[in-house]
Amino acid sequence: MDDATPVQGPPMRAADSDRAATVHRLQDAVARGLLTPDEGSDRMAAAFAAVHLRDLAPLTADLPPAAAGRAAPGWRPLGLLAWEQLRTTVSTARGGGPAAVRLALLAVVGLVVLVALGSLALHGLLDGGPGHWDGPRGPH
Repeated sequence: MDDATPVQGPPMRAADSDRAATVHRLQDAVARGLLTPDEGSDRMAAAFAAVHLRDLAPLTADLPPAAAGRAAPGWRPLGLLAWEQLRTTVSTARGGGPAAVRLALLAVVGLVVLVALGSLALHGLLDGGPGHWDGPRGPH
């Protein structure tokens, strides 16, 4: 007997990474305005509850592919912008005399100090904040 239907095995189970990828795609769709927050929430709940891979596919079937190249720009453009601002400030200050140059340099030093203090504060927050120092006597 020649049967034209292929034999299919049991459905493949979904891994946590499969569910997380689907939820990430749904979050992106909500952020892009393709889904309302309620629709996204319902679909995300279904994605977390999915047992098999076949349960995940319909949740994103009606969504266009994610936009390529939309990653965060990182620090490089910010650094280039700061450099251009500094260059413009110094070149403008040169025409204003020594007091303007000193004021521009003071502004640059102030900016560097603010960035350093902000970095230290952020580092402290990410490490657990005050009272979580592991010194010779252990955590407080």
